[in-house]
Amino acid sequence: MLSFISKVFTGDYALLYSCRLNDLVQKQIQLAKLIESKNLEYESDRTKIKEEINIVRLYLKKFDFWGRYLEPVSYKQINGPLPVEWETEVFEKFEKPYKRPGAGLTLAYLYLDEEKPEKDSLLKLISRSIKAVETFKADSITGNLTDFHHFFLCNRLFLLNLAAIYTTGFESPDSERTIPELRLMLSGTEELYRNFNKNFPQTALSQAYLNEFKNLIEFVNSQSADPNEFDHFNFLKDHVNILFTMNQQFIRDYKVVSKSYVDYSLNKAANTIFTKNLYTGQNSKGVYLRVNDYNVLSEIENLGRLLFYDPILSGNNMRSCASCHKPNEYFADTSVTTSLHFDKKQSLPRNTPSLINANYNHLLMQDGFHISLQEQALAVITNTSEMFCAEKDVLKKILSCDEYKQTLKSLLKHTPQLPEISMEHISSALTLYYSKFSKAYSPFDEAMNNKTNLNEEEKKGFNLFMSKAQCATCHFVPQFNGVKPPYVGSEFEVLGVPADKNFSKLSVDKGRFLVNPATETANAFRTGSLRNIERTKPYMHNGVFSTLEEVIDFYDAGGGAGRGLQVPNQTLSSDSLHLTVEEKKYLVAFMKSLNEKIDFDPVPDRLPKSKIKSLNNRKVNGEY
Repeated sequence: MLSFISKVFTGDYALLYSCRLNDLVQKQIQLAKLIESKNLEYESDRTKIKEEINIVRLYLKKFDFWGRYLEPVSYKQINGPLPVEWETEVFEKFEKPYKRPGAGLTLAYLYLDEEKPEKDSLLKLISRSIKAVETFKADSITGNLTDFHHFFLCNRLFLLNLAAIYTTGFESPDSERTIPELRLMLSGTEELYRNFNKNFPQTALSQAYLNEFKNLIEFVNSQSADPNEFDHFNFLKDHVNILFTMNQQFIRDYKVVSKSYVDYSLNKAANTIFTKNLYTGQNSKGVYLRVNDYNVLSEIENLGRLLFYDPILSGNNMRSCASCHKPNEYFADTSVTTSLHFDKKQSLPRNTPSLINANYNHLLMQDGFHISLQEQALAVITNTSEMFCAEKDVLKKILSCDEYKQTLKSLLKHTPQLPEISMEHISSALTLYYSKFSKAYSPFDEAMNNKTNLNEEEKKGFNLFMSKAQCATCHFVPQFNGVKPPYVGSEFEVLGVPADKNFSKLSVDKGRFLVNPATETANAFRTGSLRNIERTKPYMHNGVFSTLEEVIDFYDAGGGAGRGLQVPNQTLSSDSLHLTVEEKKYLVAFMKSLNEKIDFDPVPDRLPKSKIKSLNNRKVNGEY
């Protein structure tokens, strides 16, 4: 039974991997046999199958530490949360999204609740799960167990998932089992730690780390098994974040090397989960990527600042980036539902999103159309609805200003790949400028990093956010956007957003479908960050809601489907959350604690002079 691992390494640590993997396989096979022997027409038989699925899940949880990291694609076949998933990882920057049918334990459990589940369909979900587990016996996977490097990377992902998903019920079909499963997982991980230390004494976890982990286990065991009563706030602040800091130090001290795309975005220099350099979603420097000199970066930022407020980028020289992305409104437009069209008559179809923290998304725009900040900036400049100026005309006008021209020429030595002034230089200056405001922290961050504390309403709001309100199953720690550990993908959700507050009909905007047409993507939108949410109203892609209270009521009622709209592919549950008036108040208090302390630059008092006289009448900020 253990032959596959003996080729690699016969230490206790590797044998533990082997035993847990084989136990999982055997339990899956038993589950499949049980399904074959039962009649799904009988509720009692369906209940017995559910009970067996829950047992198999416990064995999966003891293997989870390795499974999620070493082969994440196969892991989703063992316990994927969605029937169909369109992959939108960082690699969409290089290839089109592709469809992956879901499989595994969660889907099998949920399938049993359908009106007339069929045995063949149920068995297919489990058989694909069994096949996926076999992948973890491959030499290419087990070969990782021969050295220490993978361990600290697995542990990093494990700790991030403790923070973001393991206590939220994200992949659990029965919320009542979330905390019991967590307890089993933690005890299994403690055993795993001991075995690793025994076989890798030169790169062992310190006693201090093991003591902290024991404190974590004791904390969880002291908590209620009800996830709605679990103290998520102190679990994360006093335990998980501290362990993450220690593991990051191990990664640096032991010079851990990664060979996995799972680590593509993560930064080993990050000292806590709640630091703005935890992961990278976008290259805000653009063509100036190689520039690290502070003075040069300041020069580029100043160039970007002038360009951001200069209507010279628009076709009629009357509209600037700041026309819609207003700095005193957190680079959003809170004054209207949707901003004005270039023609000054119509309104744009979508609400203006804040540019703050945009660089923590892998895909941009509410439909994920753009893959880079620079591409997005160029698209806005040339878009007929927004700034409507051809690239050649932009360059001509910019270069007619000696101040712009001389600055851009002086920066060419830093972009040998682009020896002539181009639109890429302009867009990169813009993105570097506004991205600098994404480095600020909120009271919640400071509380998590033990620099301050939150009041009781804010703490209660966070605990609700992570449990009963189900917000954290889509808005993930620490950016509270749709990018979850290991932070290589952006999630899209179908909420059933209405066209108006009366819910007379569904919004006509198809969202993600316009980029990647599929049944599942109709009316799907990228999950945005909740940071600074109080200051960036109105809400939803069409700005239909004007207060946080209205948004919470929308979710509490089960989205569009819960309010009677026909949304067959809605990913948000249509069931009511049954939130009380007081609980809604706590949620608002928590979300306000995500307001970041940002010092915005003053608006420029002048714009560079142009050799084209008619351009010298343009106004800072533009005219509309």
